[in-house]
Amino acid sequence: MSKHVVIIGGGFAGINLAKKLCKSSAFEITLVDKNNYNFFPPLLYQVSTGFLDPSSITFPFRNLFRDQKNFRFRMGTFLEVNPQAKTITLDNGELTYDYLVLATGTQTNFFGLDQIEKHAIPMKTLEDALHMRNLLLQRLEEATRIDDKSQRLPYLNMVIAGGGPTGVEISGVFAELRNNTIRKEFPELVGSGSRIYLINGGGELLSPMSEKSQKYTLKELEGMGVEVLLNTRVVDFDGEKVMMKDGSHIYSKNLIWATGVTAYRFNGLPEEIYQRGNRIQVNGINQVHGFETIYALGDSSISTSDPNFPTGHPQLAQVAMQQGRALAKNLKALEAGKQIKTFKYTDKGSMAIIGSSKAVADLPKPNLHFNGFIAWFIWLFVHLFALIDYRNRVRTFYNWSTEYLSKNQDLRLIIRPIKNK
Repeated sequence: MSKHVVIIGGGFAGINLAKKLCKSSAFEITLVDKNNYNFFPPLLYQVSTGFLDPSSITFPFRNLFRDQKNFRFRMGTFLEVNPQAKTITLDNGELTYDYLVLATGTQTNFFGLDQIEKHAIPMKTLEDALHMRNLLLQRLEEATRIDDKSQRLPYLNMVIAGGGPTGVEISGVFAELRNNTIRKEFPELVGSGSRIYLINGGGELLSPMSEKSQKYTLKELEGMGVEVLLNTRVVDFDGEKVMMKDGSHIYSKNLIWATGVTAYRFNGLPEEIYQRGNRIQVNGINQVHGFETIYALGDSSISTSDPNFPTGHPQLAQVAMQQGRALAKNLKALEAGKQIKTFKYTDKGSMAIIGSSKAVADLPKPNLHFNGFIAWFIWLFVHLFALIDYRNRVRTFYNWSTEYLSKNQDLRLIIRPIKNK
């Protein structure tokens, strides 16, 4: 009889696992996700700033697997697992499993700062991106109705917390929007003196990347008018003023929180399996310690068995994708009575885009560094073909081409959802 594999989470890890298992009649697959679509997190910031439409980076699960007879989708939120009974509880029912795979990714970590959680703008989900786009566009419109320039500034000043790829990319987009688009479309705001701040607790931007990438990124952002504050930590935000640990402050209504993530915790699993950032401790085949039929993948997991990454793999899309494919091979091997293989991550490099024709890319083999137009082209190519469906690629390529050639994008729409009555 076919083994029932329940996958919680339809991100990079879950999708790659499901795709590979669907090719085997030895398995019945049920994918569980709170959304009915897969989305591409690396391009969320482009949705939030009006450079891409949501449909460019999303695709419905049921459409993606429509031709797979051994696949089922269940829209719901995972609440609890009962390992003894091999059942899971969702917010809308219960499922049994032979193998359970946790691939739920991460959520925004506010580090216990309640005021920041209440007032800041996170950048983790599609809902976050759409909320950010609507909110910032509405604040621009509000600013046009304020005659006193000094009173406009809190609406126009942008503060981005976090010097990783997301923070760098959002800062670069804001700088280009301010220097080009807003000047043309909001003539009332010309000369208002708006400022963009990128704040990072560490001493460099893009800390996992090479020193060349870090220096180039800092130079280019400052050249675009971004004020980079290193070794500075945001500790409070009341919706009007961003407070730093050193006592300094910035008047702004717009704090983009792009620093820190944490994995989820689930009822039914013991406390001792959770490591730093709530990542679940797994062995070399991503099997949760102490549970023969439960696995964890991607950002949800941490393994110290890979000799090249003794403190755990980085929380990157490539890790999740490779782990999903590797687990599919191992589950097939288990069912066929063949030998399984320990997972080893192949680092394909890291990159970040700064602005039009500006990016950095580090490739580990043969230890190459690129910046400027070449790195920008590599970034576009890699992200375009990493999108899950050809229709996403066509839409994204069209939007990018239109913006690059015309310096004009028409996706800055304020679309408000109907409020629940």
